Amino acid sequence: MHNIIGIIEELKGVYLFSGLSEEQSETLLEHAAHQELQHGETLFSHGDPSERFFWLRRGLIKLTRLSADGEEKVVELIRAGQVFGEAIAFMERQEYPVNAEAIEPSEVVGFESRRFLNLLRTSPDGCFRLLAGLSMRLHSQINEIDRLTLHNATARVIGYLLDQPRDGDRILLGSPKHLLASRLSIQPETLSRIFGRLNRDGLIKVEGQTIYVQDAEELRRFFERQ
Repeated sequence: MHNIIGIIEELKGVYLFSGLSEEQSETLLEHAAHQELQHGETLFSHGDPSERFFWLRRGLIKLTRLSADGEEKVVELIRAGQVFGEAIAFMERQEYPVNAEAIEPSEVVGFESRRFLNLLRTSPDGCFRLLAGLSMRLHSQINEIDRLTLHNATARVIGYLLDQPRDGDRILLGSPKHLLASRLSIQPETLSRIFGRLNRDGLIKVEGQTIYVQDAEELRRFFERQ
């Protein structure tokens, strides 16, 4: 593992590892698998045995499932700094439930699930931080289910934008629009039409992968009216 000290410092900001001591983090990293992925390269496939969970240090990864008719559905877009696959460590069936594919050059670190669970048995702080993080993710996924089942396409798009971190009035999508459309269970052309409508209404301005929120309060009111 290269630059282990630098990686330990980065891991302190990740909820899953923030409750571990430096010695425990070093133990995990000593047995971790570092992997560089190119665009389009698969990290794991649906049904593969799950022995590791992953931290995305750099890049962008999509988690997908195939529908009965073979259509790819984006379940989640994993961005740099995020952990994924960790919940499987606590499940009886140790298989990945999705496919993971890099959609740009990416760097991942894979941690042994069994070794991590052994460390948690001696780290109450780590257990509580893990529970807090998993609870937040569960709450987020419940909100996502609510959006996808109860809201129309426009509300899904606006809700997604409102949930994204903003730098002033600027939102960086960070992924191709066709993947965002799949994530929101709409067609790419529908997403384009919605962006166009919001742009004409003066609520947002679209420039490539960047969205400028012109009026956040009116955008929120628009969402509530959907």
